[in-house]
Amino acid sequence: MFDFEKFDVYIKAKLFTKDISNLLSGLKNVHPRLIDQLQRAALSIPLNIAEGAGRYSKADKKNFYVIARGSVFECVAIIDILFDMGQIDGVKKTGFYNRLEELSKMISGLINSQR
Repeated sequence: MFDFEKFDVYIKAKLFTKDISNLLSGLKNVHPRLIDQLQRAALSIPLNIAEGAGRYSKADKKNFYVIARGSVFECVAIIDILFDMGQIDGVKKTGFYNRLEELSKMISGLINSQR
């Protein structure tokens, strides 16, 4: 097992990515680019956590963790847009927001640990 596979933040990011894929498979009348962008942003979170964990220098690690956190914010914006479009309800929006807020805080912890 690789070290990053034990990180709670990595496990939660993987589950988030899976749940986003499930959400997107049920959406209708949404531009394919928006769907693709959310899939890529969600997938970017665990992938950049993993890549950062595999780097040797603190600066390299931090860079990938910063990218992962940026992807979290990108997901927040797209979830907000889907809500505005009437594609998801307030309960789903709040649920995803809460999870993304938790991921953001956990990734910030990873970033701060590289000082």
